Amino acid sequence: MQALWLVFDSLAGKGISVEIVLNFLWYTTLIVVPQALPIGVLLSSIMTLGSLSENYEFAAAKSAGVSLQRMVRPIVFLAIFLSGINFLFLNYVYPYAMLKQLNMKVNIKKKQPAIALVAGGFNTEIPNFQIKFKEKYGEKDNLLKEVMIYDLSSKKGNNKIITAKKGEILSEDGSRYMTLVLKDGYYFEHHIKNGSSFKEREKMPASYANFEEYTINIDISSFSNDDLEEEKYKTNFNMLSLAQLKDTLPTMKQNYDAFVNSRAKNLFLSIDIEDLHQYPDSLINKELSLDILENFELKEKQNILVTATSKLERTINNNKTNKDTLKNKRKYLNLYDIEFYNRVAFSLSCLLLFFIGAPLGSIIRKGGMGLPMILAIGIYVLYFFSNTFGRNLAEESSLTAITGSWLSVFLMLPLAITLTVRATKDKGLLNISSRFDRITVFIIKIFKTIGRRS
Repeated sequence: MQALWLVFDSLAGKGISVEIVLNFLWYTTLIVVPQALPIGVLLSSIMTLGSLSENYEFAAAKSAGVSLQRMVRPIVFLAIFLSGINFLFLNYVYPYAMLKQLNMKVNIKKKQPAIALVAGGFNTEIPNFQIKFKEKYGEKDNLLKEVMIYDLSSKKGNNKIITAKKGEILSEDGSRYMTLVLKDGYYFEHHIKNGSSFKEREKMPASYANFEEYTINIDISSFSNDDLEEEKYKTNFNMLSLAQLKDTLPTMKQNYDAFVNSRAKNLFLSIDIEDLHQYPDSLINKELSLDILENFELKEKQNILVTATSKLERTINNNKTNKDTLKNKRKYLNLYDIEFYNRVAFSLSCLLLFFIGAPLGSIIRKGGMGLPMILAIGIYVLYFFSNTFGRNLAEESSLTAITGSWLSVFLMLPLAITLTVRATKDKGLLNISSRFDRITVFIIKIFKTIGRRS
């Protein structure tokens, strides 16, 4: 419901037809199903077995010679079946829904440019303009605070800058223009002629002015021609099935390795390692000082130091740029790698959470929507948090993709085994009295041993 309301809130009242909104909500529902199914299995298993225990159905069955394992065997098969259904959703329905929703979202933004504008950073979706603002507010989300605009329509760079304290977006359905009304702002433009040199540009005039209200008409005709069902993005990591991911990953890894090798080769050549050789002692000139700079005149020393410094700075800057590029490429590759392993790991969540919920329900002996609901939400939050945490670590290359994807399973599996064993042996959730009994017996033995020795 939270996901649906967030989507509905971002689309309602934006001039989008009801049919498009319903289609978008339908795709959102398909995306949420693989996450909702595990918590449904967890909650229902706790409620069902808790209710049976609360009404002494298990006690009656055991007195008739029917074991707990035999009673829950059909439900285990149901959990396995639901895990298979979850896998099919994750492998076929989820990628399809992500494909349709993302492309529809992009196309809706193009139909409604006001929706495409996001607070906090420069928006580059609108042709020939870069728009940044601090906040969007109002009933229609068309009022802006602290606006900055780079007008690039002259194709001469960021030479026209407009800032304003407030702004308002006005656009009508079917219009090829979006009107942006700015209030209480500042206008600056640096005039540049085509073909002028850098020195000539420095001498050219600039115009600037303060204004109370300034209106800009932005041509958005290129947006209105797009079909809402058009699919431009098809190869994102969450739009591919397991078979497609398996075919895509080798090529991506080869490209990544080729990029690393090329950067390493450039670094090797830039520091002239191939020019460093080891000379025998017999070839070393004894008259030369071991301090290399002492063998040159003062002017030559200065030239050497300047050349070395500039080369070192250039190499460091190149390495910083390559480091960021390498990190982004590795992160992008990790997303595909994580998605491949997570499809299988997350599909087993129904089975894993069943083996937590079923024994937990028989242990707490409480049905209904009270305590079972609280326990189910707490366990699922722990599972979902560990899954997200593992994926984030793998995305940053702190863990391998397979470890990050299966981290939640590794953490929750011991809990499932422990609860299942305790439920099978008719033990409580925490048998604290038995622990104290063991400690008491151990202390008594120690005192008896001390008494005998004394």
